[in-house]
Amino acid sequence: MEIHYFAAARAAAGCASETVTPPATLKELLVALAAAHSGTTDSGLSLGEIFHRCTFLADGTRVEREHDLTGVSRIDVLPPFAGG
Repeated sequence: MEIHYFAAARAAAGCASETVTPPATLKELLVALAAAHSGTTDSGLSLGEIFHRCTFLADGTRVEREHDLTGVSRIDVLPPFAGG
């Protein structure tokens, strides 16, 4: 599964994307990703802290943390964006 990070999530993860073996749910994936990345944003937020503010897309469709990842090939991690 491809994970694509945007904005602050990219800064905290230290990469724009990565490939992982998916667990059963998005929630389990987020726990694993937060544990795997120790970086922070310029303001000191960890990836796990950023996840609490994010929207997630599974193959282009917005999903909640309980979402089953069976058959999903891409997750986009979208923190809130400034501006309008």
